[in-house]
Amino acid sequence: MPFAQFIVKVHGRCNLACRYCYLYAGPDRTWRTRPAAASPATLDRAADRIAEHARAHGLRELALVLHGGEPLLVGAARLGAFADAVRDRAGPARTVHATVQTNGTLLTERAITTLARHSVRIGISLDGGRAAHNAARTDHAGRPSFAAAARGARLLAAHRPEAYAGILTVVDPRTDPVELYESLLELRPPALDLLLPHGNWTSPPPGLPGLPAAGPGDPAPAAGPGRPTPYGDWLTAIFDRWWRADRRETRVRLFEECVALLLGLPGATESLGLDPVNAVVVETDGAIEQVDSLKSAYDTAAATGLDIRHHSFDDALRHPGVAARQAGAAALAAACRACPLLTVCGGGHYAHRYRAGHGFTQRSVYCADLERLIRHVAARLTGALAPPAPVAGPGAPSVPGGAPLAPTVPVAGPGALR
Repeated sequence: MPFAQFIVKVHGRCNLACRYCYLYAGPDRTWRTRPAAASPATLDRAADRIAEHARAHGLRELALVLHGGEPLLVGAARLGAFADAVRDRAGPARTVHATVQTNGTLLTERAITTLARHSVRIGISLDGGRAAHNAARTDHAGRPSFAAAARGARLLAAHRPEAYAGILTVVDPRTDPVELYESLLELRPPALDLLLPHGNWTSPPPGLPGLPAAGPGDPAPAAGPGRPTPYGDWLTAIFDRWWRADRRETRVRLFEECVALLLGLPGATESLGLDPVNAVVVETDGAIEQVDSLKSAYDTAAATGLDIRHHSFDDALRHPGVAARQAGAAALAAACRACPLLTVCGGGHYAHRYRAGHGFTQRSVYCADLERLIRHVAARLTGALAPPAPVAGPGAPSVPGGAPLAPTVPVAGPGALR
């Protein structure tokens, strides 16, 4: 499958020093030897390579993600000019959806206006809508960043809502899930991305330490009674709040993808489903890499040895790491391939399957949490799709509206509910 999402690192440093950052505080050190910002020549070559790939594969639409570090450190005008260059090289027959992913602290009314003028939508990374939720997101002097980030989000919502892509939030089961969700709604995002922290079997995420190995090559213990699911519990609480709202207050991509996959529709996120990865990264020095999340596993995990000066993106498609990520179920652990949730879960996020000495052919470290969420969503969906049943008599369990409570049902087979 050709790449259709091009993540370009326009700046390789950040004005924040988030305590949990897998990129700068994780095992990967490749960023230290790269230039702080991509040169004009590197960006020019990146635009050429993106257009070349789009033409070669007849892409009608592609996504351009301006990333970092903190991409706004190069200035909004430069970001806009690069997006224009990619569109110009790609030609009028192709639609380029450009987005910048920022921590929000450098957003001003002028920067927002500039980005909007160049049709660059703005995504903001925030851990919640309150200062307390963002205690780990500080600058390099340890000062809190929330006030500046929230100000940027409110400016965006007030002045250029059409350019507001949404908010990305890392799940923290230590917070109250509904309170956090409602605090984010106050920032008026059109969409939310709820991301599980990038942990794995060698470096488990907070709240899941010391999980025992089940055997070589498949260390995940079977999900079942007694297995902790703090992340699944947290997500299901927000799902119920989102699902039961009188109107759609915001899109939550993880939930919408889960519902779509349960209905047998295609997915579009690497956190769920079996769709092959279609994203590639261009670093500030022009190196072609796999997605950043792999850097949470070990140093150089995302490296391919390729660069845009000497290699095309088709060369990257032939890289063994990319090929493995496009292999679907064949790249999963045997237990995953035999699981009835396979076509919905898809083995979970690739980076979360890593175990030192065994690679990425394990179950997700979040296996039990994903099962908890998927079965919960399946039960809610089944109840919504089931025809009204007659009341079974006095004392029958019911849901609002008086209908008998539908039994929870397991997912069975590709997108099927039975």
